[in-house]
Amino acid sequence: MKKIWKQPNFYFAIGIAVMVVLFISSSQTYAQQSQVGLIDRLLQGEPLKDTLGKIHFEYAGSPVSMESLGYSKFVEFFIRKGAHFMTYFVMGGSFCLGLYFKMKNFWWSGFFGWLAATGYAGMDEFHQQLTGGRTPLFEDVMLDSAGALTAVLIILLVLLVKKQRTH
Repeated sequence: MKKIWKQPNFYFAIGIAVMVVLFISSSQTYAQQSQVGLIDRLLQGEPLKDTLGKIHFEYAGSPVSMESLGYSKFVEFFIRKGAHFMTYFVMGGSFCLGLYFKMKNFWWSGFFGWLAATGYAGMDEFHQQLTGGRTPLFEDVMLDSAGALTAVLIILLVLLVKKQRTH
């Protein structure tokens, strides 16, 4: 019996589960997803406010700073963007590993794992366009793609190191 972590379908199932969660999430409006109230309750004392107040930049043509968003929305921005990066990190990594254990070619599995996650990111932003109260952003597709690429590069690096050690 093969170990479960060497079964391609195990990784494909993880990737598909992430896709389902993202589809459901994209079907919700910003108001339905907002965690500002929770952040207000959990971070009542506004920890690190002085340090975070020094951060300001533009994302998708809009200013991102504590001054422009307020403390809770500023914190929520980083939580949301971190979630974008991490969900596509898991999706890209899962598809890369699933393809690797299926094809045994780490270059192609990495490329197609990244490409599948990036393609889904584009379709997910399109889905958000169809959902009221959402703003689809090309910058989010780039962030999602970077998350998937990061996972793929880490996996390929580990696979290359393992291959070098066996030779």
